[in-house]
Amino acid sequence: MTDAPGATPRLDTLLDRTIVPGFTRLGIALRRDHWPADPAPHALRGATALVTGSNSGIGLAIADALAALDASVVLAVRNRERGERARDRILAAHPGADILVTECDIADPDSVTACADRLVDQLTGLNVLIHNAGVLPPKRTESSDGHELSLATHILGPLRLTDRLAPLLAATGAGRVIFVSSGGMYTQPLAVDDPEYLRGGYRGATAYARTKRMQVAFTPIIAERYAPQGISAHSMHPGWVDTPGITDALPGFHRLVGPLLRTPAEGADTAVWLAATQPPPPSGHFWHDRRQRPEHRLRRTRYSSGEVWRLWLDCNRAAGVTLY
Repeated sequence: MTDAPGATPRLDTLLDRTIVPGFTRLGIALRRDHWPADPAPHALRGATALVTGSNSGIGLAIADALAALDASVVLAVRNRERGERARDRILAAHPGADILVTECDIADPDSVTACADRLVDQLTGLNVLIHNAGVLPPKRTESSDGHELSLATHILGPLRLTDRLAPLLAATGAGRVIFVSSGGMYTQPLAVDDPEYLRGGYRGATAYARTKRMQVAFTPIIAERYAPQGISAHSMHPGWVDTPGITDALPGFHRLVGPLLRTPAEGADTAVWLAATQPPPPSGHFWHDRRQRPEHRLRRTRYSSGEVWRLWLDCNRAAGVTLY
């Protein structure tokens, strides 16, 4: 039984609160009958979408699905050879698709700037920017400019790339920015006083979840910042997905729940839906399985507007983004 038409089904809410079934393949299977309609078959014809970290896993699945909706897709990848292989896979499934490969190490500010400069020269507009690139370092590692690698990859690089591609997003009149976050962020408070993870024993999974929390916390601010340019911002989490990154970084977790993990395509679904559905979804929110979700499960993860604003200013400063 469901609530009144248009409301969140009771089953959906139960799955979300119990987490384990909700984040797995079971969750997506049970929700399909209740969630919003798929985007139209050619919803992105004439549109251009950029996906970072798109040579494998969820990023590749997102790019493939966007190509299936007739988008011109830019694969922004660290390794061009792997990017070309991903392009070939997409073209094998969608002959004639318009797929561009461009190099972009999202953790390296010079690479981000060079990538953005190339795209500003090559494109007349950008409809969708999906921040999917991710890392889960086994030990504390720093980027080329001295920032903790998870922070550089999930926060600083995306802030810099979004800022430099904002003119292209604005040129379309309705650009969308989407962050692929993680359900792991539910376990972490906002690291206001130690964003670089300099204190305490370093754990890659914790660093990952902390910076994914930042993505969700910053989404409403990004939405407000770029709204005057017609740009919306969204964050989502894909659930527990069977990707090479999970296998390598969390082998114990993979062994325990492997049969229940979602496919990359299932994990990609909500990001694709946010990119293509009409009318556009409301800006500034956190999504999972095509519905808005609460940003907190635990009281200890809550933060004040002053705290998130302070961290926002610090991260933009570190990213080389001028706010005023």
